[in-house]
Amino acid sequence: MLSKDILCPCGKNQNLYKDCCQLIHQDIYKAITSEDLMRSRYSAFVLCNGEYLLQSHSSEYRNPTTIQHTIQWAKSVAWNRLEIISKSNGNFNDTEGTVEFKAYFKEKNKLDVIHENSYFIKENNHWVYDKELSYN
Repeated sequence: MLSKDILCPCGKNQNLYKDCCQLIHQDIYKAITSEDLMRSRYSAFVLCNGEYLLQSHSSEYRNPTTIQHTIQWAKSVAWNRLEIISKSNGNFNDTEGTVEFKAYFKEKNKLDVIHENSYFIKENNHWVYDKELSYN
């Protein structure tokens, strides 16, 4: 179990996990912006929280089997850091937004990166990840 007194994996303002992504992991409605949801999803990858990853994915693309495979992979890598490159819309009153990010990790002792522009929508009045718009 993760200590609540560690820095949040998402890196936002050097917040403690208990004061940051844990709040969103416990109540998805606490993700006020699409960036908040993106950061909470990164933390869920680091913590291998498949239940939250499934909950925070749009219903159109939600797939428990895919999440299980994703969690197996997430457990096999060492997460390094999250870098937010840019964002568009995705504020409290918006219904859609994008977040471009880089998620750095080590796999088999080699540093690698996921570079993605993700599309988020509001579903049931809370943010969810919908799909990847681009990946490098």
